[in-house]
Amino acid sequence: MGCGTKEPKITQLCLAAIQRLMSHEVVSETAAGNIINMLWQLMENSLEELKLLQTVLVLLTTNTVVHDEALSKAIVLCFRLHFTKDNITNNTAAATVRQVVTVVFERMVAEDERHRDIIEQPVLVQGNSNRRSVSTLKPCAKDAYMLFQDLCQLVNADAPYWLVGMTEMTRTFGLELLESVLNDFPQVFLQHQEFSFLLKERVCPLVIKLFSPNIKFRQGSSTSSSPAPVEKPYFPICMRLLRVVSVLIKQFYSLLVTECEIFLSLLVKFLDADKPQWLRAVAVESIHRFCVQPQLLRSFCQSYDMKQHSTKVFRDIVNALGSFIQSLFLVPPTGNPATSNQAGNNNLGGSVSAPANSGMVGIGGGVTLLPAFEYRGTWIPILTITVQGSAKATYLEMLDKVEPPTIPEGYAMSVAFHCLLDLVRGITSMIEGELGEVETECQTTTEEGSSPTQSTEQQDLQSTSDQMDKEIVSRAVWEEMVNACWCGLLAALSLLLDASTDEAATENILKAELTMAALCGRLGLVTSRDAFITAICKGSLPPHYALTVLNTTTAATLSSKSYSVQGQSVMMISPSSESHQQVVAVGQPLAVQPQGTVMLTSKNIQCMRTLLNLAHCHGAVLGTSWQLVLATLQHLVWILGLKPSSGGALKPGRAVEGPSTVLTTAVMTDLPVISNILSRLFESSQYLDDVSLHHLINALCSLSLEAMDMAYGNNKEPSLFAVAKLLETGLVNMHRIEILWRPLTGHLLEVCQHPNSRMREWGAEALTSLIKAGLTFNHDPPLSQNQRLQLLLLNPLKEMSNINHPDIRLKQLECVLQILQSQGDSLGPGWPLVLGVMGAIRNDQGESLIRTAFQCLQLVVTDFLPTMPCTCLQIVVDVAGSFGLHNQELNISLTSIGLLWNISDYFFQRGETIEKELNKEEAAQQKQAEEKGVVLNRPFHPAPPFDCLWLCLYAKLGELCVDPRPAVRKSAGQTLFSTIGAHGTLLQHSTWHTVIWKVLFHLLDRVRESSTTADKEKIESGGGNILIHHSRDTAEKQWAETWVLTLAGVARIFNTRRYLLQPLGDFSRAWDVLLDHIQSAALSKNNEVSLAALKSFQEILQIVSPVRDSDKPETPPVVNVPVPVLIGPISGMSRPFVRTDSIGEKLGRYSSSEPPIVTDELEDLNLWWAAWNTWYRIGSESTKPPITFDKLTFIPSQPFLTALIQIFPALYQHIKTGFNMDDLQKLGVILHSAISVPISSDASPFILPSYTEAVLTSLQEAVLTALDVLQKAICVGPENMQIMYPAIFDQLLAFVEFSCKPPQYGQLETKHIANAKYNQAEWVALNYVPFAERSLEVVVDLYQKTACHKAVVNEKVLQNIIKTLRVPLSLKYSCPSESTWKLAVSSLLRVLSIGLPVARQHASSGKFDSMWPELANTFEDFLFTKSIPPDNLSIQEFQRNENIDVEVVQLISNEILPYANFIPKEFVGQIMTMLNKGSIHSQSSSFTEAEIDIRLREEFSKMCFETLLQFSFSNKVTTPQEGYISRMALSVLLKRSQDVLHRYIEDERLSGKCPLPRQQVTEIIFVLKAVSTLIDSLKKTQPENVDGNTWAQVIALYPTLVECITCSSSEVCSALKEALVPFKDFMQPPASRVQNGES
Repeated sequence: MGCGTKEPKITQLCLAAIQRLMSHEVVSETAAGNIINMLWQLMENSLEELKLLQTVLVLLTTNTVVHDEALSKAIVLCFRLHFTKDNITNNTAAATVRQVVTVVFERMVAEDERHRDIIEQPVLVQGNSNRRSVSTLKPCAKDAYMLFQDLCQLVNADAPYWLVGMTEMTRTFGLELLESVLNDFPQVFLQHQEFSFLLKERVCPLVIKLFSPNIKFRQGSSTSSSPAPVEKPYFPICMRLLRVVSVLIKQFYSLLVTECEIFLSLLVKFLDADKPQWLRAVAVESIHRFCVQPQLLRSFCQSYDMKQHSTKVFRDIVNALGSFIQSLFLVPPTGNPATSNQAGNNNLGGSVSAPANSGMVGIGGGVTLLPAFEYRGTWIPILTITVQGSAKATYLEMLDKVEPPTIPEGYAMSVAFHCLLDLVRGITSMIEGELGEVETECQTTTEEGSSPTQSTEQQDLQSTSDQMDKEIVSRAVWEEMVNACWCGLLAALSLLLDASTDEAATENILKAELTMAALCGRLGLVTSRDAFITAICKGSLPPHYALTVLNTTTAATLSSKSYSVQGQSVMMISPSSESHQQVVAVGQPLAVQPQGTVMLTSKNIQCMRTLLNLAHCHGAVLGTSWQLVLATLQHLVWILGLKPSSGGALKPGRAVEGPSTVLTTAVMTDLPVISNILSRLFESSQYLDDVSLHHLINALCSLSLEAMDMAYGNNKEPSLFAVAKLLETGLVNMHRIEILWRPLTGHLLEVCQHPNSRMREWGAEALTSLIKAGLTFNHDPPLSQNQRLQLLLLNPLKEMSNINHPDIRLKQLECVLQILQSQGDSLGPGWPLVLGVMGAIRNDQGESLIRTAFQCLQLVVTDFLPTMPCTCLQIVVDVAGSFGLHNQELNISLTSIGLLWNISDYFFQRGETIEKELNKEEAAQQKQAEEKGVVLNRPFHPAPPFDCLWLCLYAKLGELCVDPRPAVRKSAGQTLFSTIGAHGTLLQHSTWHTVIWKVLFHLLDRVRESSTTADKEKIESGGGNILIHHSRDTAEKQWAETWVLTLAGVARIFNTRRYLLQPLGDFSRAWDVLLDHIQSAALSKNNEVSLAALKSFQEILQIVSPVRDSDKPETPPVVNVPVPVLIGPISGMSRPFVRTDSIGEKLGRYSSSEPPIVTDELEDLNLWWAAWNTWYRIGSESTKPPITFDKLTFIPSQPFLTALIQIFPALYQHIKTGFNMDDLQKLGVILHSAISVPISSDASPFILPSYTEAVLTSLQEAVLTALDVLQKAICVGPENMQIMYPAIFDQLLAFVEFSCKPPQYGQLETKHIANAKYNQAEWVALNYVPFAERSLEVVVDLYQKTACHKAVVNEKVLQNIIKTLRVPLSLKYSCPSESTWKLAVSSLLRVLSIGLPVARQHASSGKFDSMWPELANTFEDFLFTKSIPPDNLSIQEFQRNENIDVEVVQLISNEILPYANFIPKEFVGQIMTMLNKGSIHSQSSSFTEAEIDIRLREEFSKMCFETLLQFSFSNKVTTPQEGYISRMALSVLLKRSQDVLHRYIEDERLSGKCPLPRQQVTEIIFVLKAVSTLIDSLKKTQPENVDGNTWAQVIALYPTLVECITCSSSEVCSALKEALVPFKDFMQPPASRVQNGES
């Protein structure tokens, strides 16, 4: 009532009172109705309008009593007040309306809350066709429904159904109200079908209708084309509509799928370039609102893009944004001038025509202060518009503006830019979150599922499969989302990246690209992943940089520069070159032929860091794109001049290396960081899973292959990025090195073979570093228990041996050396590989390599033999041997032989353990071989493994013994024989067989062959300026030394180890082979070899038969077995043994378990006879004179021959039992030939005594000794041997002949020593006289002993002796040496004194018949020699010689003539004649008168005469024969006297006064004396012994004597006196009986 007064004051009070009442909730429904009516009246009267509004508000908010018409009336009241002229009332009313609307809906919500628990089952509502049917709604809901329905009506400019009394209404306000309801109470619409029906039927058509002007409008289109004028878009409505749409889409998307598709398509259209600028801006803002809601975007994608016949809305949105951004950069064609919108600021092209734009400060400076995008001259600033992740729109909030606002330049771009960023951020965070959940769920289910109980199993399986389905669905959505958006995003982002001039913006773009790439990677979308990565890569490199991997990228879709997406063409804009970026580095491009330099900008560096970041954080999903990433990084690293350092990290190279690399300080400080990140990137590879790691390795490998291709054919610095990073990756992934080792090392091995040395060097560096790291790494299980891994790690080291580059091999060997130094003790099964590396070094690989490898080997031998498995020892031996054969460096070869000696020592000391281990190993291998059914194959197989080891060692040394270098041969030979000597006893007995045949004889064969074929050319000097001794100055001579050493070594082994060798089955065969070697050496045309061969021959002969078993000691001797020898013991060992026990056992085995076969005498004899045959062959071959002679003819030396002959006595001891005449014959031939060999003139001073000394050479001594041995043996030998005596005599007598007739050696001209010139190639005959004389003495001695032997008698030895002596005796003074004939005479006398009695004994047998004439001739030749004594013979000499003659005559008188009856008549006659001759005609015709008295051998004549006389009147004639001798003697004598006298008288008469020659006078005197002597003798004899005839002859001399009286010589006269005096005894008166006496 108070209000009804319409008095202002009262009304105010009343309203206040009413408000108070209401606030205390004391108003009933009817009261409320009354109040509203009353307020209506006040309103109509325009009273207290604000108070009214307040009251309405209080009334509606404090309670819920106002319903239906009352409520609608209250609302209308507020609307009415909104349209008053008063501004304040207007605004207040508007606010009230908004609040009232909210209250209505809040009531409904509250009501729903209350009833929610009560109504559990909602009534099913039939298809809600009648839009008025609201009967099912509760009161508050009904109010809300009616209110919302009328709002739609009002906006649509239709009459309201419920809000009766509305006068006017604006669309803008209506839209705002609709928006607020939809925005604040979405659940109302979603929970109540009636409301959702309103949305569908009312709101959406309304929005679409109101949008129509905006769609149809084309800015700048000519009006003539359209028949009716087009309604222009109206900013406030359009903006509000977009807000409504935003809400609808955001809140009711699920209800309005189709409608939303239309809305979104419209939105996309609003971005078109021909729409007003403000419209595009608002549309972008709206889109931005969706972009920050990834779930919403996901729904779009599910509802549209993934349905078959639906618009690809999500894709369109993204593409539209892309096109939008692109359109902002593209200046429209000039033919169509841009119509300016209301603000007149058309952004298209506007900035171009605004040089004084606030964004640019001095174009000339070209420095942008504001962050901006710039592309092909279009410059667009970047405005800060929103905080990231929230879409705070500017223009969508301008609810008070009626005119379209002026859009600042760059605003649309900035929003679009943020849209993209938020889109990316949203999608990626959402998908990655869900992916993460799925992954964790999978893990938990697999964990749970791992131990299911029976009951839950079924249900578990169910849940797992559900989950799988769910995951499959989700994955499909994720993939679709990415596939839908990536093209557009990439196009837009690439363009923006290229245009960006702001670091922050660039950073954002890169981050977006990076997250997209990572997401694609996680989802396994290779194409899109690669496309994003390519974009980042391109951004990192200078513009137009030729990098093939990016241009031929895996994404085939990118090959064409634009791709159509649902009819919309999205251009891929290639980067513009003229970007205003600060250049921070200039470097050389990585290309085969680099042209010029390239520049890197700060943006490139930024992209590079993103790339690093990508690789670092998302390496696991990069897969094949590692290739792109790494290729790009490689190029950048190259341009920046980073070079690899140790461990593969890249460090800034020194300026020297890249002459054209220029870096600013800015980038200089960045470089260490970049290098660090690069290293960390590869360090993080340890967290990648195996597959990703393989991708990384493959990428690095292919990158490296490219670098290798590029580096071919030029020696430019190659790009080592890939190699360095392979190394780094390998090093950090050591814990699972197995999975990447093969590809990694396989590739690095290829790098190692590259012709570019720097490339190679790094390949090797990387490989060796990896191997070393792998071996030192603490693996689990440790390497010692994981042999496979260890071998895997070491294998590449071995593979490096196939590479021929010396630098690589050096690295390999250095690596081996380091491994040995650090890991040597734990190499275990890796040893064969390591040793193989050392052994693989070939001869032609240069000294330094060999030296390094050898260092390794030395280290192994000195330190590691005990730690390596025994099976590797053989390899050590092989390797050491192979170094011996290298001919680069002599010292290495010699040292390696020393190593072999050390190795043998090691074998010896550790023999037992090695043997055990080897046997164990052997057994295992044997078993394996049997299982596989193959034969176990190893060298020297049947021998036990430990022996095989020794045999390998021996075989190696054997190879070295035939090395081309003499020093090596010598050293190896000495070592071989020393080791066999020192350690041979360790071998099993049976193994000796192999040693002899496979090692020693094999070696001898090879040495013999090499020696016989060696070159005879003189070697000038021995390398460097070493002088070579003349005894070694040809290859032949050097080989000779080797042959000598080898033969001696083998012989020594045969000698010292005879007790081991003899029991072997084929000892005799071995013996024959050895003898054959000795023979061929002895017959070689080299003095040194031949002599040595004989020494060896002597050595093997100085052995007695081995001890029989019976005499053997029970325990075998420890090694120094004193082998019984003839000449001094030869020490068997060079070192004492340490462990006697084991060796004792070994020898024990030989003697006990397998007793040696007892060699019977017979076999032993066979050996000696074999030796004799060899000796004979050597002797006969070597001494046989050659057929032709020239300077080079080989003639054996004296020492050789001496040694040869000296062997015989020792040999003979063993064969004497079977030595027969034939053998003696053979021996004789050899002795004779040996003696005949001449000496070369240059050796003569050393061998020959001076000619005057009567000394024997050692050869001659040896010959005589040999014969002496023989004759002594015969002497004590059995009867049957004595038949050999004559042969020995023959031999000796042959030597005796040399005194006068030196032997001939073939056709060789020999000179007498006196005439030989030293050092000319002449041959000198020896002085044989002493030898012959000594032989003669031997003959005499021997004859003294053997004269009576049957054989000596039968074989006419005496005759032969005489015959031989006849030669020197007949030569007498012509003998080469005077001593000869004297000795011959004395010998003859001695021999005859012994022989004649024997001859007499056998007179009857006629065995001596032929001797007598020989003897007679000998006497004759000697006593009446034809040789003239030398002029210088002194008188004493002459007398001594005469005495010798006298002795001979005495022998005749004492030994021969007394026994005339046993002697043939002819012989006696010859003797008589000879005596007769001697008694008269015995003077020498050459003496001077002065000497005549002495020279007339008067003593001799006298002796002859006396002998004649003695036998003329021998008193007792026992036989008629003797009488005959005397008669003959006398008559001869007398006749002789008569002749002489007659001749004298004749001569005297003729000569007249001249005196006769002295000799004739002497002769006559001698005859006269003889006559007187004869008469004396006759007188002394008994008369009956004298023949009458004789007397008659004597008396007949008288007249002749008388005639001589006239001679003039007084001497003759005195002699005549003496002769005539005895005739007085014949002066007797004639006896009466004698009638016829003689006067």
